[in-house]
Amino acid sequence: MKFVDEVSIRVKAGDGGNGCMSFRREKFIENGGPNGGDGGDGGSIYMIADENLNTLVDYRYTRHFDAERGSNGGSADCTGKKGEEMVLRVPVGTTVIDAATQEIIGDLTKAGQRLLVASGGWHGLGNTRFKSSTNRAPRQTTPGKFGDQRDLKLELKVLADVGLLGLPNAGKSTFIRSVSAAKPKVADYPFTTLIPNLGVVSVDRWKSFVVADIPGLIEGASDGAGLGIRFLKHLARTRLLLHLVDMAPLDDTSAPDAAEVIVNELIKFSPSLAERDRWLVLNKCDQILEEEHEERVKEIVDRLEWTGPVYVISAISKQGTEQLSRDIMRYLEERNLRIAEDPAFARELAELDQNIEDEARAQLQALDDQRALRRSGVKSVHDAEEDVWGDDEEDDEDGPEIIYVRD
Repeated sequence: MKFVDEVSIRVKAGDGGNGCMSFRREKFIENGGPNGGDGGDGGSIYMIADENLNTLVDYRYTRHFDAERGSNGGSADCTGKKGEEMVLRVPVGTTVIDAATQEIIGDLTKAGQRLLVASGGWHGLGNTRFKSSTNRAPRQTTPGKFGDQRDLKLELKVLADVGLLGLPNAGKSTFIRSVSAAKPKVADYPFTTLIPNLGVVSVDRWKSFVVADIPGLIEGASDGAGLGIRFLKHLARTRLLLHLVDMAPLDDTSAPDAAEVIVNELIKFSPSLAERDRWLVLNKCDQILEEEHEERVKEIVDRLEWTGPVYVISAISKQGTEQLSRDIMRYLEERNLRIAEDPAFARELAELDQNIEDEARAQLQALDDQRALRRSGVKSVHDAEEDVWGDDEEDDEDGPEIIYVRD
């Protein structure tokens, strides 16, 4: 099934039914009075988190959802039928955003959680409601109110405890295959991973955590290059980041340079995400001689000025992976215990999580705006400044200026 983590849809709640104007007409009863009933309420639209879904692909092709309208009122004080509510099922971890105001309507993080996204219209009143001692035969009714209509943006972020960072072919997918039962695609060419993969790591019988593997980052990813920038948002809800570095790259690039690229791109994408607890994991140690291990590790640590934990592993041979998994489990347990005991620490983490969400959304929105400008042929402010201060030879030529736009 195709993985889709962003969609835009339009929802329209049902309108309320109109009130009825009617009078009682029965044999031998004169001036029976009004008996028009009220209309029915319009159907509302809800979203519910379903743990059996893992993609938003169902909303890629069906984008408009209209709830049922309330029935009109009837004679003999009959109230109209209420419109049936509509329930849209989305994966756990979906954020619902109002596209017009960019306001977050809700965040569905638990299975079965229910969220109202569009309220149905209020019913209209029949003429029975307007009778009084001075107005015995009212001819007044009210129409039903319109239901809410909204353009929504749905964003899916996978729920994982640990996230993997690294260049393409750093061994992220191999690592998740070695520590869990997940079987992501593994090959000897870059960008083998095209969508996020989740794996459950069982440390003991009743202890486990979830690892998220995202497509690799490349230099310039924060400006839209490669695939990883769109999937970095999936790391916003993780508790720990593992920075995987290839100790023996196949090309001529050096391991310290590769490690520095990831750190720089992470800071450009979200400075708050760069503040998340991060461990350095040096992979493919079996590809170099044991005598070179210490020197290679020191070179990478010195380049990054690293002060955090450092692990040297070989994912394909499962060397060092068990100890790393146990240390991660211990870290997560201690973190949860501290959150429960220290309210100040819990508030600090909550604020950091919110900053990461805001920065990631702003960065992705900026990339979407740039893409929309390129498609429409309109130059951005940055491109316009480059043209003003760029080549002067073209400006000196006479005649109209022609701008070629690539479709």
